[in-house]
Amino acid sequence: MRADIVPGAVFPDYELSDQRGTHRTLSALQAGDPLVLVLSRGGFCPRDRRQHEGLLQLHRETEVGYCRLVTVSTDNLLETNEFRAAVGAGWTFLSDPGRKLQKDLDIAEYTDPHHNPMIPHTLVLEPGLRVYTIYNGYWFFRRLTVEELRLGLRAVLQRCRTDWDISSAEQRAAWAKGEKGTFHPYGKTQAQVLAEQD
Repeated sequence: MRADIVPGAVFPDYELSDQRGTHRTLSALQAGDPLVLVLSRGGFCPRDRRQHEGLLQLHRETEVGYCRLVTVSTDNLLETNEFRAAVGAGWTFLSDPGRKLQKDLDIAEYTDPHHNPMIPHTLVLEPGLRVYTIYNGYWFFRRLTVEELRLGLRAVLQRCRTDWDISSAEQRAAWAKGEKGTFHPYGKTQAQVLAEQD
């Protein structure tokens, strides 16, 4: 992984085609929420398929927890759709057959010249595409477990949700005064809240 992609850095806002062929940016997909970004070897890989099967339950949790999940692979559009359908995924898959990310992030898996995939990584990104954690998943058991992802998302949510503890006296008083701007989703986007904290 490129030397400047470290916790605290802002991840590049790549634009790629989703499973329908629509160009999407990571920032638009994140939409101000925490994001789990999976950089995948592709649908041909049994380890990646198993990882994504494990992400199915987490996806249901991210939907109700105001978090996002996105997978990027070097698969073409047809392979991307086959991968997504094979694991029963309901989240966005991005297709990067030109290997834009692989080259820019310096994560070519040189041990597999036949498929020329990315070295798989999983990142947890705070709002604003700020890197919270990065895991290299070349070996399956180096990949984040679903439980580790939950803990990472919990930590990120604690940092970015001003209403994380609504039982505090300050939060109760703000609500009573009609000051709902710090309560999700009544007020500003979380990216705006974080920008004000910097």
